[in-house]
Amino acid sequence: MTRETGSGGGPDQRAVLLAAGLADLAVSTLGTGLGIVRGLLRRSDTAEMAADAGRDLEARGRLVLDRYVSPPPAHLEVLARHVKARRAGDGG
Repeated sequence: MTRETGSGGGPDQRAVLLAAGLADLAVSTLGTGLGIVRGLLRRSDTAEMAADAGRDLEARGRLVLDRYVSPPPAHLEVLARHVKARRAGDGG
């Protein structure tokens, strides 16, 4: 038995349908997640996988910090280097 959600029904019915859909999605996602966790716990190399994941996260963190934390080069310093290079190229 299927019903078209677009026909009839007010905002209350729509809210109930959305809540039911979200609940179903959460339950199915939780079930899938638990299955994955069970599978990981059965593996013999779980400690190695955890160590690898830790190293990967650490490397990713370094990349993020390098990308966003390191200050850009000083604008005047860059201009001074260009002028110096031009003067050296011109012969003095």
